[in-house]
Amino acid sequence: MNYFQFYGLPESFLPDEKAIQTKYYALSREFHPDFYTLESPEKQQEILEKSTLNTNAYRTLSNFDRRMQYILEQHGLLEEGGQNDLPQDFLMEVMELNEQLMDLEMDYDSVQFKIVSDQTNEIEGYLKASIWPVLESYETLPPEQQAEALKQVKNYYLKQRYLLRIKESLNKFASSSDR
Repeated sequence: MNYFQFYGLPESFLPDEKAIQTKYYALSREFHPDFYTLESPEKQQEILEKSTLNTNAYRTLSNFDRRMQYILEQHGLLEEGGQNDLPQDFLMEVMELNEQLMDLEMDYDSVQFKIVSDQTNEIEGYLKASIWPVLESYETLPPEQQAEALKQVKNYYLKQRYLLRIKESLNKFASSSDR
């Protein structure tokens, strides 16, 4: 079952997080296995499955990145080995960052580390500012415009994943190069 449907919420990249939490707690009480110990094994199994569904729904919908990934997957836009290619202009933009990361691997320099870190954060901020209006309006768009919005969100999501790998590399430098 779709997590949004399970919680009775419209599909949204920016849902009411308080509503998600409220629904989670209500369903946690309703489907708590301890309340069904005297029921048949089939009923206990059903409750356990609903309890697990509730936990998985909450973990997904309460986390911005997981929620975005979930929505894209629900629409068949994230595929293993599929059309998850990044735009060439973005790859060219981050190529310099990758080269600077390789330089840092060979010869750590705290000033260069700060430059790469700042550039990465700047790109990330720009991407987020660019996609935010799409995320805010998605829920109210007609279906044909939602399809286009989903393509933009996929593009953002893939870029964000790429930047996350760069940031993880930077964090390794930071932790191993405390100088």
